[in-house]
Amino acid sequence: MLIMTSKTIDFVFIGGLREDYCITHEGQVHLGIVGGNAAYSAVGAAVWSASAGIISRVGSTFSRTWLAKLEDAGFDIQGVKILSEPHSNITFYAYLSAEERVDTNPASHFLRIGEKLPKQLLNYRSSTEGQDLRSGYAPLAVRPEDLSNRLKFSRGAHLAPADFLTHVTLPHRLRELGVSLITLDPSERYMQPSFSKDLPGIMRDLDAFLPSETDARALFKPEELDGWEMAEALGAMGCRYVVIKRGARGQLVWDQLAKRRFMVPAYPARVRDVTGAGDAFCGGFLVGLDETGDVVEAALRGNISSSLTIEGTGALYALDAWPGITQARLASLRLSVKKM
Repeated sequence: MLIMTSKTIDFVFIGGLREDYCITHEGQVHLGIVGGNAAYSAVGAAVWSASAGIISRVGSTFSRTWLAKLEDAGFDIQGVKILSEPHSNITFYAYLSAEERVDTNPASHFLRIGEKLPKQLLNYRSSTEGQDLRSGYAPLAVRPEDLSNRLKFSRGAHLAPADFLTHVTLPHRLRELGVSLITLDPSERYMQPSFSKDLPGIMRDLDAFLPSETDARALFKPEELDGWEMAEALGAMGCRYVVIKRGARGQLVWDQLAKRRFMVPAYPARVRDVTGAGDAFCGGFLVGLDETGDVVEAALRGNISSSLTIEGTGALYALDAWPGITQARLASLRLSVKKM
């Protein structure tokens, strides 16, 4: 079953729609709120563009109310496929600090803050299990046949962290459909040394690769490369732009073709909940790269999308930012970019 709309999509975001259970670094608890990396990245784009769509798979029990909220917020959800079987879309996060997140063993973290474990998390293990499989799609993994011909009218697509097989097959299919700009944020599950020879198969169809610093470091173990060495090694795998996301320390931006390095600091936002910050960055980055053709301007827009997201809770929070704040923050942050 597909949710049908009729709007043209400029930018599409492929990944998960989730039901989030979160303990923030300040000990605040948020239970059963709409989330998922596809939603957060789409919101990061919507901060700059009014035309964004989501491609995802959800189980039969996924809240129709949340889907309606996404549509009411202006997102095209025709690409959301509702399966006939129930599948868990629950994600748990606990933040030990604004920079350190864990996503397993929820019972211990609710005990730590003196709260009762929600019944929905009684059998919870992880939301990313199976993303390192080289064959076979998990039920909620987006696959090439989920991409419709409507994407021929899209200016760009972003693939949020997902199954390895999804990331191997979808970029090529997006190219076949004529999508000219493709970015990807890898899954922590396959950013491991055993996958280093597989990554070029993903990178060759991308315009930009957007890993976190933690994931990049995991890929190159046991070597201890600095950020620029990691960026250059990733760029050499076949992708022009590499942006390493470093949380509160901003981003390292590498242009493989021009051999240029830039450091973009994080906008000094009031941090309430960092869930979705990296995804929101990717959404703003995609729009910025399409509209300006400049990787630094793209990173700046991603940075501002992220700053708006972390000031509240939930995937849709950043959409309530007052008019003009994005441009004001953009102009301010632009002055702090460093060419290395």
